[in-house]
Amino acid sequence: MKIFTLCLLLLAATLAKAQDTAEYIEEHADYAQDLMRDHKIPASVILAVAIHESASGNSRIAQHLNNHFGVKGPNNNEEIRSAYRDYSNADESYSHFVEIMETRSPFNNLFEKYDQYDYQGWTRGIQRCGYAHSRSWASQVIALIKKYELYQYDERPEGYEEPVYTKPVYHKKSRSRTSKTYTVKTGDNLSIIAKKKGTTVKSLMQKNNLKKANLKIGQKLRF
Repeated sequence: MKIFTLCLLLLAATLAKAQDTAEYIEEHADYAQDLMRDHKIPASVILAVAIHESASGNSRIAQHLNNHFGVKGPNNNEEIRSAYRDYSNADESYSHFVEIMETRSPFNNLFEKYDQYDYQGWTRGIQRCGYAHSRSWASQVIALIKKYELYQYDERPEGYEEPVYTKPVYHKKSRSRTSKTYTVKTGDNLSIIAKKKGTTVKSLMQKNNLKKANLKIGQKLRF
């Protein structure tokens, strides 16, 4: 019985969170569309970035500073100490986000690359231009657009076909599996070998698990 009650509470909390986001969208969709019509940035992108950066208006900087886009700067708020700038209302924060896109390089180059219907291109472009450090930022924003069907606010023409983008793949830098080796010759010692190969005696000993500096002719050393 307790487990069932807990499940109901978790479900209620999830639904409440989803309803909060739905209410947020309803509250700000009209203004996002006004900005889209005037500046040609998809309303879906404006809304999704705001949802992501402000936790649907629930973040501290949204509540106290009316900052819905995580923009840093000075503020005069005495309730919280923050590195984020403040706005008189949410609309001012929305307008400033669009102003950043239009006036700051390299964001202002995105207008030539993408139209007001291409939310994926815009979102990935904003990330590439340095808006967020997280590699998953664009994917998270696009997921919000799809989850809440925010593209419905983009006023796409009938028959519009979304451009197809491949998901970026990030590769971790890895060391080459091919080990470099040196064969010990007559007259060699660790100091001589280290100088030849541009390394140190300490490094040679560590890479080869050597406890003593004694070497044998024909012995192979990794470097």
